[in-house]
Amino acid sequence: MRLLPSLLLTALMLASVGAHAALDATAQREITQLLDFVEHSDCRFIRNGSEYPGSEARVHLQKKLDYLENKDLVSSTEDFIERAASKSSMSGKPYQVSCSGAKQDTATWLNTELKRLRQAQ
Repeated sequence: MRLLPSLLLTALMLASVGAHAALDATAQREITQLLDFVEHSDCRFIRNGSEYPGSEARVHLQKKLDYLENKDLVSSTEDFIERAASKSSMSGKPYQVSCSGAKQDTATWLNTELKRLRQAQ
C-alpha cells in the first residue's frame, strides 16, 4: 500500500510537465499594447537586413509569441521583448527599427515604450 502514494505523486508530477503557465492579465495587456505600438508605428522593422512595415512586424512577433507560449518560454512582458522581439531566432542578428532615419535595437525601443506604458497607469 505504500506504493499508492508514490504512484499518485508520480502521476501528478507527470501531469504538470505538460501544463503551460499562462501569461497573467497584466502581461497579456502590456504585450498587446506593445504589438499595437509596433503595428501602428511609422518606424520600419528591420529583420535580417530587410525592412518591413509595422503590420508585418506585428504578425511576425505574434507568431513568435505564440510559439514561445506553447513551449512555456514566456511568462512576462520582459520575456516577450527578450525572447521574441529582440533578435532573429534563425540568424541571431538583433532586430532593429528605423524611425525617421535613426536606427535602434527593438529591445531598447520596446523597453522604452513599456516603461512609458507603465508610468501612464
